[in-house]
Amino acid sequence: MPLALLALAVGAFGIGTTEFVMMGLLPNVADDLHITIPAAGHLVSAYALGVVIGAPLLAAVTARMPRRRVLIGLMVLFVVGNAVSAVAPDYHWLLVARFVSGLPHGAFFGVGAVVATSLVGPERKARSVSLMFLGLTVANIVGVPVATAMGQQLGWRATFLAVSAIGLAAIAALAALVPADHGHGSAVGVRSELRALKSLPVWLALGTTVAGFGALFSAYSYITPMLTDAAGFAESSVTLLLALFGVGATIGNLLGGRLADHSLRGTLFGGLTSLGVVLAAFPLLMRTEWSAPLGVLLLGFTAFMTGSPLQLMVMEKASAAPSLASSANQAAFNLANAGGAWIGGLALAAGFGVTSPALAGALLAVLGLGVAGAAYAVDRRRGAATTGRLVAGHVPVEAESVRS
Repeated sequence: MPLALLALAVGAFGIGTTEFVMMGLLPNVADDLHITIPAAGHLVSAYALGVVIGAPLLAAVTARMPRRRVLIGLMVLFVVGNAVSAVAPDYHWLLVARFVSGLPHGAFFGVGAVVATSLVGPERKARSVSLMFLGLTVANIVGVPVATAMGQQLGWRATFLAVSAIGLAAIAALAALVPADHGHGSAVGVRSELRALKSLPVWLALGTTVAGFGALFSAYSYITPMLTDAAGFAESSVTLLLALFGVGATIGNLLGGRLADHSLRGTLFGGLTSLGVVLAAFPLLMRTEWSAPLGVLLLGFTAFMTGSPLQLMVMEKASAAPSLASSANQAAFNLANAGGAWIGGLALAAGFGVTSPALAGALLAVLGLGVAGAAYAVDRRRGAATTGRLVAGHVPVEAESVRS
């Protein structure tokens, strides 16, 4: 695999660290800025909002630019956002800085996925994407715990300075390792890129991401009370148990990328099915202290087995605008985060028990299977219709690329 993938992984590591570290620093930030915990929670929402807005917007406006230059520019914006976070004089400045930090997130992964697949042969595309995502999963094992401990010992501002340093390292790696002659900008303009997103299979693919990862976040958002109230662990043990989730996610990500190169559809459907089974079994897994860690490990494994296949699925359905579609998929991941947590919260509020968010997630995984099946069914029908027109001697006005 090309060394350029290492540069993408370094950037992903920094992004993953800054995205999730705020959860562990909320009490520190709230105390220092004299705000409530719920108000500090808006800093998490501000970052997610930046991802949702920035992903398609930045991918569209940079469509014709050389992709190495785009990646470096996105990391510069990332460094600026985190550096301003470190020196923010008050809550409102920090809120804006967190929003700015989230803007390059989706576009970096979106454009990075296109660059990663352009560096390898067609038989290794999914594997290349999984290696870029490796930085994100490793961030949950190493980056977030270390950054959280640093923030608790040295102050939360030191954490964001450290993340800024990671961003600078990523900029240097991108400049040194990503070849200048790879990943040229798109030949089409913004309007053409947006037209490519009108395809129904593209929206069904994005819907699969929302439902599939919504299944994960429906359970993972409430994993701490499950471990403490249902499995009986002390709160001090939760951090170590969550590291198991990162280990499972890393293994699942790498295996999913390898399997998807052999069968994209099979890996996607198999991963979503496995995720649904694990979530359905969560009420049983969370009953004892020996089975709960296994459940956390399997949750990360099965969820991230679908990460690379989902990214490639969206890119294939929008072959005329892979950067924009790939970036939009990152916005879909964040919508899944918010939507999954909301649905899991509804199950809890309804009084169905502390493990009920996992059962709600299982239903979302089934929904994701259905939406993915619909996407492939629409492709087959359109392919058959296009073949029929060609046989009849007609040239279709706009032929779509159909891959399975």
